[in-house]
Amino acid sequence: MTLISKIATYGRLIKFSHTVFALPFALAALLLANSKHPVSLATFALIIAAMASARSAAMGFNRLADYRYDRLNPRTANRPHVTGQVDLPSVLVFVLVSALVFVGVAALLGHLCFILSLPVLAILLLYSFTKRFTTLCHLALGFAIGLAPVAVWVAVSGSLNWKILLLSFALMTYIAGFDILYACQDVEFDREHNLFSLPACRGVSNALLYSSVLHLFTLLFLFLVYFAFDLSRVYLFFLLAISILIFAEHKLVRPDCLDKVNIAFFHVNSAISILLFLGVLAGR
Repeated sequence: MTLISKIATYGRLIKFSHTVFALPFALAALLLANSKHPVSLATFALIIAAMASARSAAMGFNRLADYRYDRLNPRTANRPHVTGQVDLPSVLVFVLVSALVFVGVAALLGHLCFILSLPVLAILLLYSFTKRFTTLCHLALGFAIGLAPVAVWVAVSGSLNWKILLLSFALMTYIAGFDILYACQDVEFDREHNLFSLPACRGVSNALLYSSVLHLFTLLFLFLVYFAFDLSRVYLFFLLAISILIFAEHKLVRPDCLDKVNIAFFHVNSAISILLFLGVLAGR
């Protein structure tokens, strides 16, 4: 296997393309922090490295934790660690190296970042077990990923400001809401294997309702970001576009029609994240 093909395989292993969901939120936080704490190129590079290594560690660990489920689920049976393209010892090494890189980069960003890197890493890794015992697993994922804007703010400023929590709450509810939509594909599998996804435990119709409520909170938090950071009105036009896309997303996924989940999950959510970043960029 050539180096390029290895990189591509590991990219599929950790679903690197899904980085587009959270990264624009983190970059938006960087823009907001930069207005009061100018960001150097070195700090920017370290933040990107920290995000990439943290996500790689979390996704790699998830593949180890869910290996037996991934083997049995037809939807995940073609993942590289299941097909043997990447063996489990290699996945473990990948996780350990990614975790060490994350902690090392955090140390370069400052003493506070280094201290916080260990509990953050624990949250990112332990999320993988939550679906085994609670229907709040979707919120747990949202919370883990929602730490990104706060982490960026701390890395840039060396302190915490309550205003950035609004962007983190927006990301948390956004991720949790569409993770519920995504879980609708595995209702029967989750029930058969006693996994506590919300669609499996509460039914698809109720799960879609919960997802809609979470996304309403996403829009509320994004609206509050406008006031908290005194953005220009152009930001509101981007927020309107995001609202339309979220409405369309929930129109695509219905209890009697789940074949468009992947369209809603990847394409629509990618557009939403990018619009959020562009909205903050224009709003500043």
